[in-house]
Amino acid sequence: DLYRKVFVFRKDPSDAYVLLRATLEQPLQNVTVCLRSYSDLTRPYSLFSYATKAQDNEILLFKPKPGEYRFYVGGKFVTFRVPEGHGDWEHVCASWESGTGIAEFWFNGKPWPRKGLQRGYTVGTGAAVLLGQDQDTFGGGFDLYNSFSGELADVYLWDTGLSPAKMRAAYLSLSLPPALLAWKSLSYEVKGDVVVKSRLRE
Repeated sequence: DLYRKVFVFRKDPSDAYVLLRATLEQPLQNVTVCLRSYSDLTRPYSLFSYATKAQDNEILLFKPKPGEYRFYVGGKFVTFRVPEGHGDWEHVCASWESGTGIAEFWFNGKPWPRKGLQRGYTVGTGAAVLLGQDQDTFGGGFDLYNSFSGELADVYLWDTGLSPAKMRAAYLSLSLPPALLAWKSLSYEVKGDVVVKSRLRE
């Protein structure tokens, strides 16, 4: 249970990452990823990377520059432009549904205009799920200059879309539905220079 804790990625650039263990028995038609990050990086970095042997960017949350997020499903991405960070925590939730090909993006508890992405696609199983690096090959192939440096917390992955009320609940750290990956019951392995610390501020 990592409640009120954070992963601190100490170095920049870095080869460190956190490997997450999720039991994924069936392919995903719907996905929601939420997490909170705190960083002063201005170069590109990867937050959440879900790769399969067939597709390295099966699900990816990537920040190419300040004020911009990319959400990948099956190797294709949509871009969401957000206010420039002011040295504060940023909470993002990205969800996608295969049936409509709609991608939703929530930034600090508010929805951004929805976009179209990979209608009819299915996200594969047998995944390597990493925080802090962008996989260019299954479980590896890192570009150090896409590595994350800073603090990460409140990481979740669901195989459903979340209602607007639950999206806001994720931002406010309220109770949430059972997840494939949940911050309060996370099975993980630290690889390299990442330290678990208490959160300094809300």
